[in-house]
Amino acid sequence: MTDVAVRQRILTANEAAAAEVRARFRASGTLVANLISSPGSGKTALLEATVARLQPRFQLGAIEGDIATERDAERLRRRGIPAHQILTGGACHLDARQIRQALDEARLPELDILFIENVGNLICPTAYDLGEDFKVVLLSVAEGEDKPFKYPGIFSRAEVVVISKIDLLPHVTFRLDDVRAQLAALNAGCRIVLTAATTGAGMDEWCDLLAARLEAKRRGGFG
Repeated sequence: MTDVAVRQRILTANEAAAAEVRARFRASGTLVANLISSPGSGKTALLEATVARLQPRFQLGAIEGDIATERDAERLRRRGIPAHQILTGGACHLDARQIRQALDEARLPELDILFIENVGNLICPTAYDLGEDFKVVLLSVAEGEDKPFKYPGIFSRAEVVVISKIDLLPHVTFRLDDVRAQLAALNAGCRIVLTAATTGAGMDEWCDLLAARLEAKRRGGFG
């Protein structure tokens, strides 16, 4: 069997698992966001700030993907939400079968919003549907503005692009207009949100987006 055939077989099995996961979340009315970024872009910090704002209104949970340690899951548990850790043991992404198994093992309570924090990587997670409602890609201002054209796969597929750590803009060279131009070429319909988890900048817009998406899903508007 060729490498192409093997990869196609893996993706086909993943699609079947993703369809099963998506059906479970459609039945429960749970909004599912798949967060993808390079390491250190601020995914967990964004989720911590999100929990602080939305927890009084919504039941939140998380599935964390990392090669090793439960540090990110522990950070979110300390914020008071259930968080299940998937340790990939070297694999550079999560797949839908892992999510299905995590749901069976974790026995999470009924959730309004589930965040899946993928393994830090802008390449491998792109092709894998996890049964989510939408993909979110984070780009921190410390990474530079060239990333959308360097990693077009994820930036062309993500429905939401979060520019994180904008409080560092006075201290780094980051041309936001260049990023907007690249995204317009790759993915004109994406939503761009500027955030700083440490200062709270942009967090209201991000949380309002999540609340609106949840309402739309429960009305049958998407997902």
